[in-house]
Amino acid sequence: MGMRMGSTHFMFNYQIALNNAYQKQAKLFEQSDGSSLHRSSDNPMNYNKLLRYNISDSENTQYRDNIKTASAWMKNSDSVMIHMTEIMQTMKEKSVDAANSSNIEDDYAAIYKELNADMQEMVSVANTQIGDRYLFSGQKDLTKPFELSIEIYDRGLAKTLDTSQATFFKGSDADYNTELFQMLELERDGETFYFDTESGNVFRKDFVDSGYKKMISQGQTYIGDADVSSEIVDTFDGDFKVSDYFTNQGLLRDGNEVTIGDNTYTFKTIKQNIVTYNGDENLISMVKLNGATDPTSDTVNSTGGRMFGRDIFDNDESGNEASGTAMLNQLLCVCSKVEGCDVHWMSSDGVTIADVAHATLVVEETRVGARQQLYQGVESMLEVQGDNITEDITNVSGADIAQLATQLMQMTTLYNLSLSIGGRILPQSLADYL
Repeated sequence: MGMRMGSTHFMFNYQIALNNAYQKQAKLFEQSDGSSLHRSSDNPMNYNKLLRYNISDSENTQYRDNIKTASAWMKNSDSVMIHMTEIMQTMKEKSVDAANSSNIEDDYAAIYKELNADMQEMVSVANTQIGDRYLFSGQKDLTKPFELSIEIYDRGLAKTLDTSQATFFKGSDADYNTELFQMLELERDGETFYFDTESGNVFRKDFVDSGYKKMISQGQTYIGDADVSSEIVDTFDGDFKVSDYFTNQGLLRDGNEVTIGDNTYTFKTIKQNIVTYNGDENLISMVKLNGATDPTSDTVNSTGGRMFGRDIFDNDESGNEASGTAMLNQLLCVCSKVEGCDVHWMSSDGVTIADVAHATLVVEETRVGARQQLYQGVESMLEVQGDNITEDITNVSGADIAQLATQLMQMTTLYNLSLSIGGRILPQSLADYL
């Protein structure tokens, strides 16, 4: 017995088939953007891969943006520091000129004028900005880091040890690339003494200046191996802290006297300008790779303490925090000594200070340059990695455009044909007769 299919059922089946054709056509149209994956149901396995690749691509993009920002920062820092080392080199040469005993007062006046101008330029350049951010303020990069005083201060005077003196009094591991090795100058009854704040010993001036050389000639290359008891005038009772008497800039805290042994000494001072550092010693980190962070290689900036080292007033033994301006203030001391035509001090201390200040800045400039090269190397690697990620994304989600075009034409034709046939064979409704 045959079964008769009602018009309603026939229309329902036709509608389902037409909707399926439309959905297939719409899905093909959706892939015309070049991607075959728009939802997890399209291909669950490939869609899961696509999500992972997109995360990797976002991380890669972020790291590359970090590197571009970091490279720009370090490039500007390196350029500024190169200029500052050139100024330092000029000051070294002028310091050597000032140590020439054949100079007359007019020569010293001219050298002082040049040195003073160099110092003003140095401070100005050290305040360089990128946009509204200062290069050398640490993490306080919206704060102007260096300020040169107009006022003249009484600053503690220190005896700066040259290379051979540092080796004898401080040991063979003395490294001038980070700080100056110094003793405080004291005065008692018109006589000058040198006070080693680490050992607490007060030495006769002539012994530190030249007398120690006799012991070196006898094979006693380090003070710890030599008998210097006859050269020690007094010894401080207890642990001497520079911070109890001086600020980290070398300014006296309260009074200018100290009792050592049975004697009272006066700290010798010098009148000079002072540079103040208003930044901090915290470094800015711009991470360039996933995984554990590396504060040593991820940092992009430099600070006052790193560029201008430390001296007796702010070294680790002083009890003071780093001033961020040690070498700058020591160079201002050089300026004052040149203005006072102190050729003996310039030949024994001034030349050493200028040389160490230059070496300290060169070391930090080299570090910044090395980090910049490291970032450039990582940038090249990330570019290759980014290309690989893009290729992976294309492999799992890319649509075959030629095949897509053929299928889309077929489905469009089929859909339009279905509409045409449906219009002819479907039973007419009452509305068609009205």
